[in-house]
Amino acid sequence: MSFTVRRSRLLLATAGLALGCAAAQAQLQKPGSAPAQGPDSPPPAETTPPADTTPIVPEAEFDAALPPLSGDLNAPLEPMPADNAATPPPATPQPTTDPSQAPAQAAAQQPITPGELPPAPPQDPQLARPLEPLSTFDTTPLQTVADPASTDQPDIRYASEVQGLDPLGLTDEFDSLSALKKGGGKADNATQVSARAREDEQLALRLMKSLGYYDGTAASTVETVAGTPAKLRALVTATPGQQYKLGSVTVKAGATQPPELVRRELPLKVGDPIEAARIQGAEANVSLRLPQQGYPFVKVGERDVLLDEQTGKGDYTLPVDTGPRSSFGTLRTEGDPVFDLKHLNVFPRFDQGQLYDARLTDDLREALVATGLFNGVGVEPVRTGVTAADGTEQVDLLVRQTRGPAKSLSGSVGFNTGEGIKAEANFTNRNRFPPEGALILGVIAGTQQQGLSVGLRRQNAGKRDRTVSLLASANHSSYDAFDAFTGTISGRVSYDSTPIWQKRFTYAYGFELVGTNESVFDFDDFARDRRTYGVVALPGQVLFDTSDDLLNPTRGYRLKLNVSPEVSVSGQTKPYARTLIEGTAYYPVSDSLVIAGRARAGSIFGIARDDIAPSRRYYGGGGGSVRGYGFQRLGPLEPVASLTPDENGNVDRADLRPLGGRSINEFALEARYRFGNFGIVPFIDAGNAYESSLPKGSDLRLGAGIGGRFYTNFGPLRVDVATPLNPREGDSKIALYISIGQAF
Repeated sequence: MSFTVRRSRLLLATAGLALGCAAAQAQLQKPGSAPAQGPDSPPPAETTPPADTTPIVPEAEFDAALPPLSGDLNAPLEPMPADNAATPPPATPQPTTDPSQAPAQAAAQQPITPGELPPAPPQDPQLARPLEPLSTFDTTPLQTVADPASTDQPDIRYASEVQGLDPLGLTDEFDSLSALKKGGGKADNATQVSARAREDEQLALRLMKSLGYYDGTAASTVETVAGTPAKLRALVTATPGQQYKLGSVTVKAGATQPPELVRRELPLKVGDPIEAARIQGAEANVSLRLPQQGYPFVKVGERDVLLDEQTGKGDYTLPVDTGPRSSFGTLRTEGDPVFDLKHLNVFPRFDQGQLYDARLTDDLREALVATGLFNGVGVEPVRTGVTAADGTEQVDLLVRQTRGPAKSLSGSVGFNTGEGIKAEANFTNRNRFPPEGALILGVIAGTQQQGLSVGLRRQNAGKRDRTVSLLASANHSSYDAFDAFTGTISGRVSYDSTPIWQKRFTYAYGFELVGTNESVFDFDDFARDRRTYGVVALPGQVLFDTSDDLLNPTRGYRLKLNVSPEVSVSGQTKPYARTLIEGTAYYPVSDSLVIAGRARAGSIFGIARDDIAPSRRYYGGGGGSVRGYGFQRLGPLEPVASLTPDENGNVDRADLRPLGGRSINEFALEARYRFGNFGIVPFIDAGNAYESSLPKGSDLRLGAGIGGRFYTNFGPLRVDVATPLNPREGDSKIALYISIGQAF
């Protein structure tokens, strides 16, 4: 953070001192002024004799010595007169005793005729010799003191310490940025350690200034540790001095509505420390809050802070250009269009003429991103110059579109005891039928379930976040409870949450046409046979959600109600209703521990259990129900008399198959402890399914276990191991569940 600092009182005092000295000097030099008298008066100045101004060479003699000049600019230059007499005689060379220098000395002693060059000296015999061949040249590099590789000196080790920053709470920040700390206590030489220490001096000064200590000083010392010449100690000492505080806060801005809007949104007051983070945060708040209140083009200028060293205060001034007060206009678009203007106008949550609010602009951008059809999308206000009736200027929103890939392939794999391995894959073309008309092809391959599906889905269908979908599917399910071949045609209208915009209230309603051929237990024959059912249903759902995340909530709660009036046709037409209510809650004990709970109850009214298709009855047990028990194993079972004894007359109750029920209740409690990207979740579950139309509080089956979590950017990977606490005869001892997402 850079402040414009001016030390006003110090400059005025210095200027006053300079002006006072100048006035005193002028008074002493003023003619007619009486000199100071008394014991403290200055001694009289010594009298200086007048200087001799007689010229050394008379002007007439100087002018006569000048050469004559021609008035013709094109005339040739006059020749210079030869004055050999003025040339000093050359120095007499001294004889030499070196025979190799005799020729050169003799040439130097020859007289030189004026205007002629001296004769060339004889060639040096060393220069006349031929060059040595390159193969004989010694290419070994010279060893110098600066070459650390050529020496055996060890690296310098040093310890570093900073003093004076701990009372300010800056020691940790200093250590994270320190050049000495980054060096790891090693250096090539002591000069490098000193350079790092000087760099840390400047760091300490910057950190102190960031908290308002503008008079702070910092000094560094590097000294040898006694007894170890290769070990140094680097010490940086900081002295903060006084902390400057705001003496006044002034905002220079035009008129706003409401008045003093800028000053109200600048959270600074007189007496606050002049801290960099505090000042920058207050200015950022102005840039954030004014666009939310009708000023989209606000510009925060360069601050000015005038410090006073004597009082320790600073006068703060901030210029702000608010721009015009604005209201929403229309949408524009440019770029590679994914949506036309007609479909774009489905997304805004504001009306034309409404006071501009940047949060609604951001909401529009997020809604477009949530479609998944853009590589990039931008929304920004554009001035139009059109004034509305309320005096605001209309601003249009420019939507810049960059088309992204519309096709995607997704899949998942899971395993549950009793359900086996199940793998799902989906191919989606999200814009096969523009705008936002998706074609979805799905396949399920598992040990106990196989299926194909084709779906059509239109998002934001005439209204933002409204989805209309049609689905046709064919599935085969082979479980202990039933073996079914099912064909379904369904339609659904929903108002949904998205990963970007999670809503508190959502709903869904639709229809189902189901034809299914299933195995069902016949109490007359005490055996299973196959029956065909036709089902017409009108399911509906409402959800109230205050949780903070769709896949991994850590706080809040959810309430969900499902109601489905249905008609079953199997020889006879019988209407009935299926209901299910569920509540979940999440409480964060700490940043790493969340307590999560769930309660669920369901009921089927108006029909006998055996007249309901087995696939539409209620079952308990499994990874999304009561863990510790097999998938759909909780609830009424076939009579023991239906089992065939072995040769010893014994029967295995584990072979009893579930019949399902008309009601269910379930409870679960988890402690979700997370550390980094991993987590441990101990849990306990309870529940059961009943033949009666209303669930009972008795005969609850309990299961407990522990799970592991690996948190990814698309949700947690879940692995749970559980065991039944009060098992029935034939229940498994251990159950394993692997899937994506929390249990609830």
